[in-house]
Amino acid sequence: MENQPDIIISEADLAKIEDQLERSKLPKEFVLALEDELARANILKSEAMPGDVVMLASQVTFKVVATERTFTKTLCLPVDMERYQDAISLFAPLGSAILGLSTGQKITWNIQDRPQVVEIVNVRKSTPLNLSM
Repeated sequence: MENQPDIIISEADLAKIEDQLERSKLPKEFVLALEDELARANILKSEAMPGDVVMLASQVTFKVVATERTFTKTLCLPVDMERYQDAISLFAPLGSAILGLSTGQKITWNIQDRPQVVEIVNVRKSTPLNLSM
């Protein structure tokens, strides 16, 4: 997609994502689209990441601009979906769209085969559920 916003990804998140991509059986076109996103990202050390950037384990409030509907979800890898009550997988189209965005940024991404504009409203570190063993 043209004119997409700048994105920032931590080295740690990039390593986790690349590892999961290698293990996944996702459709080739999805993997290529996500790899394109990763390739255009500015990569920073975890300690240098701004607090308002969407990372793995970030609880993100975002708005679908066309409908004005607002959602709050925690971005995570598929293996971590059970850790968060409000989980959204990075491997879901919307999950991959919001990775690396900052508060106030918008991105156009295909959601259910339609281009949608999504705006990041707020980002904060999420707390995993207490899972008893």
